[in-house]
Amino acid sequence: MAWNYKKISIVGFGRFGKTLYELLKDDFEVVVFDKKKPGAKLAKGAEFTNKLADIYDSDAIFYAVPIREFENVIVAHKKFFKENHVLIDVLSVKVHAEKVFEKYLKGTKVQAILTHPMFGPDSVQDGFKGLPIILDKFRANVDVYNFWKKYFAKKGLRVIEMSATEHDKLAARSQGLTHFIGRLLDSFGFEPTRIDSLGAKKLFEVKAQTCNDTWQLFNDLQHYNPHTKQMRIKLGDCYDKLYNKLLPRWVEKEAVVYGIQGGKGSFNEEAIMYYIRNANIERFKIKYLYTTENVMKALH
Repeated sequence: MAWNYKKISIVGFGRFGKTLYELLKDDFEVVVFDKKKPGAKLAKGAEFTNKLADIYDSDAIFYAVPIREFENVIVAHKKFFKENHVLIDVLSVKVHAEKVFEKYLKGTKVQAILTHPMFGPDSVQDGFKGLPIILDKFRANVDVYNFWKKYFAKKGLRVIEMSATEHDKLAARSQGLTHFIGRLLDSFGFEPTRIDSLGAKKLFEVKAQTCNDTWQLFNDLQHYNPHTKQMRIKLGDCYDKLYNKLLPRWVEKEAVVYGIQGGKGSFNEEAIMYYIRNANIERFKIKYLYTTENVMKALH
């Protein structure tokens, strides 16, 4: 069966919803749904609506909504789904979209494709050519899937096919890491100076691009992708190892000072002595700090 879509809908008209509209507007009649009244004007052949039923006059529906809102949207819209509908999400976390679709499309013939356009409003200033988009056939038949695969390729996008699980593993160490570094630079107060090297300028670009997105997106990327927690733990471990290399090395004649919470004869003294024996440390001193308050002061 050949598929030829004339009318599509976009649910959500935030930063990425607008980008998606720019990608699709020249090839389809477009219906845009957003709870707020957008101030933007649409091209001829496109229209805004705030009625759910209007969205599902289209055969293909794109969901450009926050990750945390996706399930609520699908629940609210489910009663309008028909067998001829093809649902296409653009969430940055694919396993979450996959689970939601599986839960609410079970027992229906509604088709669904998982996508992640790896670009946004800041990266399409020079057009869409060469930008990557991730596709997972998921619940679509071959004809439907091939239509959209070929369509995205004709628009100049670089189509990459992979499963939701593989995507999220890679995205945690790519997009998730980049957004985390960008927010870290922002918290640090990283700003341009008159003597910036090329590397510093690239870091500022990372900060500017990631912080242009909402805090909600950053938060959702870190919590809905099951692999980002491990990424953050590994990043912290790497930071500790690198920082430790900068600490002064003890000269052989000097003793290493170990502070413990407790006094002589305490369990903590037994514990530090056990560690010292096993580590073959010959020159050491024990500082008895006794209280938690003293420990915290020593650490500070």
